[in-house]
Amino acid sequence: LCGMHTRQALRRPAMLSLRRSASTLTVADINPAVVSAQYAVRGELVLRAAAIKEEMAADPSKFPFSKLVECNIGNPQALQQQPLSFNRQVLSLVVMPGLAELPGAEKLFEPDALARAREYLAAIPSGLGAYSESQGFALVRQQVADFIGARDGVPASKDDIFLTDGASKGVGFLLSLILRSGANDGVLVPIPQYPLYSASLALQQAEMLGYELVEEEGWALPVPELERMVAESRARGVEPRSLVVINPGNPTGNSLPLENMREVVKFCSRNNLVLMADEVYQENIWESSLPFYSFKKVHAEMSPPPPLQLVSFHSTSKGFLGECGLRGGYFEICGFDADVRAQLLKLVSISLCSNTMGQIATGLMVQPPAVGSASHATYAAEREAILTSMKRRAKRLVDGLNQLEGVSCNQPQGAMYAFPSVSLPPKAVAAAEAAGKVPDAFYALALLEATGIVVVPGSGFGQKSGTWHFRTTFLPPEEDMEGVIQRMADFHAGFIAKYS
Repeated sequence: LCGMHTRQALRRPAMLSLRRSASTLTVADINPAVVSAQYAVRGELVLRAAAIKEEMAADPSKFPFSKLVECNIGNPQALQQQPLSFNRQVLSLVVMPGLAELPGAEKLFEPDALARAREYLAAIPSGLGAYSESQGFALVRQQVADFIGARDGVPASKDDIFLTDGASKGVGFLLSLILRSGANDGVLVPIPQYPLYSASLALQQAEMLGYELVEEEGWALPVPELERMVAESRARGVEPRSLVVINPGNPTGNSLPLENMREVVKFCSRNNLVLMADEVYQENIWESSLPFYSFKKVHAEMSPPPPLQLVSFHSTSKGFLGECGLRGGYFEICGFDADVRAQLLKLVSISLCSNTMGQIATGLMVQPPAVGSASHATYAAEREAILTSMKRRAKRLVDGLNQLEGVSCNQPQGAMYAFPSVSLPPKAVAAAEAAGKVPDAFYALALLEATGIVVVPGSGFGQKSGTWHFRTTFLPPEEDMEGVIQRMADFHAGFIAKYS
């Protein structure tokens, strides 16, 4: 009997191998849309950075730097930004309700944090471990509606609010709703763009209709370029269905002027396009002459407001919260028929609900501690410290970049990124081609290997033909920023000298 068991055990690996070899699931057999989709901010550079991190753990002396600086993605808390005290107190209490009843709880938690947690728990008797409504907790959706109404001076309804796992999930839902299966549909997307859009459109097998922003004019959005793209795409049988506007811009850091936004609204109305307004950086405004205006407010204040279908997205990941991992966000729909909204709710319901921690984080984002409450002064001080530091870091980084030979960078008006243009010597371009790399990816990889600084090549976002860029955040801690700039400068000088 023991021998029989031994023979069976010996046969098992061979049987498993046979089953695996018989599988038809290879890269050639999977959905080609998945193969074609690219997401640069988590692409080749990040994979190489992860490998370097492992190599450094095994041999800390292997590289000419002691740590990686991850400037590739807007992930503030990964670069030592601290979470806001009030928000984390409330989240702790909601996750573990018994904390509020412990002796001395009033000494550990501020009274308004305790009150907010109890408000959420009363509205969510099943707790955070149970599914919510597919559209999200009604209380939080009402808080979002109140926030929008106060921000814009325009009423909002909780029935038009959908809570999502970050803004990205909401974008996916809307593209699934708008783009028709089997139709030759397209979506107008800015170039440069956030790769979420190009990747999502590839998965939907729809066409990305890129409209170029004008770098020389501070990454301006030219409406005549939009008109040209619509006419050109329709002439070749592609039907534009939506316009994506990222304001403030990612990766460009531009903020749209009010009159430009009005022209965009008119353009969408004329061409029957759904306006998808990515407004996740609305708290990250660095140019006081270009304050944030939501497209909802701009549209409502036009006289008369033209017919428009608008979707606005917001997220807990950006602004001054930086709660990327909690995956909180929402979108609001305006101008949609009730039957279309019902279809959208059905689509969202397939995922059951967004994560409940993210929903509460969204409520905390849109309803901070009230003026005069116990937590307000601390909250306001933490918010101000984060935003003023970001503004200083943005200016310092861009000033440093503009001192480099052949580098030109617009000062960010908003968001978390700089997107410098880099003039690469012909020998560098030739070396990149010989290595099978896009020139700006070749540059970015060399920067990573020499300095440990992780950026994203501009080719991952799209760029004007013949130009090269990279995107970097300005999120490293203020005390590290000088070192980051110096490492970039030393590398760049060496790179240019090598290939001149």
